[in-house]
Amino acid sequence: MKNVLLFVVLVASLVACKTEEKPNVVLIVVDDLGWTDVACYGSDFYQTPNVDKLAADGMKFTNGYAACTVCSPTRAAIMSGKYPATINCTDWISGHKKPWAKMAIPSWTEYMAVDETTLAESFKANNYNTIHIGKWHLGEEEKYWPENQGFDINIAGYKVGAPQKKNGGNGYFPPYLNPRLEDGPEGEYLTERLAQEAVAYIENHKNDSEPFFMNLWFYNVHTPLQAKKEKIARYKTLMDTTKHHSNPVYAAMVEHMDDAVGEIINKLKEAGLDENTIVMFTGDNGGLCGNKGKVTSNFPLRSGKGDIYEGGVREPFIVKWPGKIKGGSVNETPIMSIDIYPTLLGLSGTAKKSADQIDGLDFTELLTKGMSVEREAIFWHYPHYHLEGAKPYSAIRKGDWKLIEVFENDSLELYNLKDNIGEDINLAATNPEKVKELMADLKTWRTKVGAQMPVPNPDYDEVCEEFWPKGKWADKSKEEVKAFLLSQQK
Repeated sequence: MKNVLLFVVLVASLVACKTEEKPNVVLIVVDDLGWTDVACYGSDFYQTPNVDKLAADGMKFTNGYAACTVCSPTRAAIMSGKYPATINCTDWISGHKKPWAKMAIPSWTEYMAVDETTLAESFKANNYNTIHIGKWHLGEEEKYWPENQGFDINIAGYKVGAPQKKNGGNGYFPPYLNPRLEDGPEGEYLTERLAQEAVAYIENHKNDSEPFFMNLWFYNVHTPLQAKKEKIARYKTLMDTTKHHSNPVYAAMVEHMDDAVGEIINKLKEAGLDENTIVMFTGDNGGLCGNKGKVTSNFPLRSGKGDIYEGGVREPFIVKWPGKIKGGSVNETPIMSIDIYPTLLGLSGTAKKSADQIDGLDFTELLTKGMSVEREAIFWHYPHYHLEGAKPYSAIRKGDWKLIEVFENDSLELYNLKDNIGEDINLAATNPEKVKELMADLKTWRTKVGAQMPVPNPDYDEVCEEFWPKGKWADKSKEEVKAFLLSQQK
């Protein structure tokens, strides 16, 4: 009888241990990925069978958002669970300098502060192995790089935000000039290399007793526009200039990214880890339309990366966990970069920060049980200028309504995204009560998070306003620049 009881206890213990086994987590962030840059979100040219399969096997959000219209702030938001304005990391590092514009931008934090408890540090505190692979771009100095922000291993993450194609660098092909990535053989493509590193890590850790958190941040599809010749050639034969997407090089870059996603998903299955691995897929800002030529299109959204409209911030957002998240489900709830931190910790049953320590919401109950997430609104604050069009602004989305405040001229734009996703019908003049309500909410939020504001620029010059001093012009005076610009107008 005692032996029978002992057997029952042992079986119960084993079941309990199995039940408490924590899942692995793979977070995939694609650089500059537009909302419609994958087929399952509407691309009429790019081919993404692996991302499409990920969506078919998981939950696809139609209102996924980046926390900022540019990369570094969104990445800081992912790592901290906080709005960029909360931590004053509000522009890409090191930003565009526009010293003679109408507004003087505030000083801002150009790094991921080491005193923030990052997502990786939270996982590590809960006995996870951690690895970062790919782009980082959260600080110039090494003390801000992944290995000092909670990651056991850092492959390819350092200060630079794009593959280097100057000073001897060859962009997506070696030499990479990357201090955290050794050059591979001639002809190697960076995204393929990062996928190989991820696959090797999964193979080496498939039998570990501890779970892993993989932070896989591809450099694709950021410029420079480069891909393997055979892929480009294939898309050139498929080109149709009547389509919204028609850039064969960019299409090839998207496919490289999709191939890499497929390799990782297939390796998880081969290693027997698929059923116990959460995979989350998104981007860091909208697709680059390109003011010097077409890169991609975010149609039906307005504009793109570096601008204030939906094309600058709306993103693909997919979460997969077999057996826990219903495959093929589609959800319209707005979800944002700041929600990644609490949601991944919530899904994995990992201890997390209290609600007053972060800005994001935990979507676990929505993903696993279909329960709604209660949120009043989401916000953006970008007190900067950007080459692609943005002027210092704040914005709020509340329900179907979106209000944009542009600080240069105190202008307000109001859109109903349900009726007008392209944001070309400004309803501010005809909906004063809605404007008043959203403006009050926006101001209250800015005060709460301590958002830094631009101020009128005492050095404003109408002639020099649009000039972006760089290179040999960086140390020129306003008078020298003005004289040059006036001479060009004659």
